[in-house]
Amino acid sequence: MTAGSRIVAMGHYQPSRVVTNDELATIIDTNDAWIRDRVGIAERRIADAETVADMATSAAEKALAGSGLTAADIDMVVVATCSSIDRCPNVATRVAATLGINAPAAFDLNTACSGFSYALGTVDHAIRAGASRNALVIGAEKLSDVTDWTDRSTAVLFGDGAGAAVVSAVPDGEQAGVGPVLWGSAPEKGDVLRIEGWRPYIQQEGQSVFRWATTALAPFALQACERAGVKPEELAAFVPHQANTRIIDGIVKRLGLGPHVVVAKDLIESGNTSAASVPLALSKLVERREVPSGAPVLLFGFGGGLTYAGQVVRCP
Repeated sequence: MTAGSRIVAMGHYQPSRVVTNDELATIIDTNDAWIRDRVGIAERRIADAETVADMATSAAEKALAGSGLTAADIDMVVVATCSSIDRCPNVATRVAATLGINAPAAFDLNTACSGFSYALGTVDHAIRAGASRNALVIGAEKLSDVTDWTDRSTAVLFGDGAGAAVVSAVPDGEQAGVGPVLWGSAPEKGDVLRIEGWRPYIQQEGQSVFRWATTALAPFALQACERAGVKPEELAAFVPHQANTRIIDGIVKRLGLGPHVVVAKDLIESGNTSAASVPLALSKLVERREVPSGAPVLLFGFGGGLTYAGQVVRCP
């Protein structure tokens, strides 16, 4: 048994191909001004031959390199994804095989856009129970595979990428760096965002999702802070799911976050990357040193299911 876990290092990966709003406007009836006003996205990255496992591996490799650990130290790999076309072997074992991680517990988890916080909470529980010491937690998506590029209501939203964290048990006597997870769902609303069937495309009732996100989620984010014993005004940063800038602004307002709190808006350059969006945005904040090491950061994911999850972590 251990007192808890902490994020030791972050890593992220995005494909090189950039698709701007102007490029999308050449194939569907839309324009840059409309997209920026409605959702806040300017561009997104789209993978070509790269798979979900490829991107997950690249992000994990970067996180592992920054952690001071080696593949031999990792005993658990968890990948959050809702877009992997290859179902078996799962993405986690593909990542482990490529990185040379021997005999880890390895599984995929699908709660769509809240997946990284669900995976981080699951790994934290495993470490607290003594079932793991060092884990890789990854959010990776290739949403371009499940996007109908003729549907202007969804084609403007999504992008591809991956973010990863190395999570380790805290040494005796040290404060845990991953706070208690607050997770849940509204399954009665699950049909408003779907990827279903053998040839699936993302289908979304945008207004229903928007209303739910802007009205229901702030109290859950506050509960995540309460469980960690951190007041909203004590946060150094807020990293929500990167769905829509108006949703993010609405949650920020309801939380009462002041101008000193760094609010991640990576969707402007990355689009909505579902389970990858929170770790991708957090990894960039860490890389740019926009948040001090050890400072409290609220992570909060929400989306298909409809699921939500969040926790306060200490910035690596």
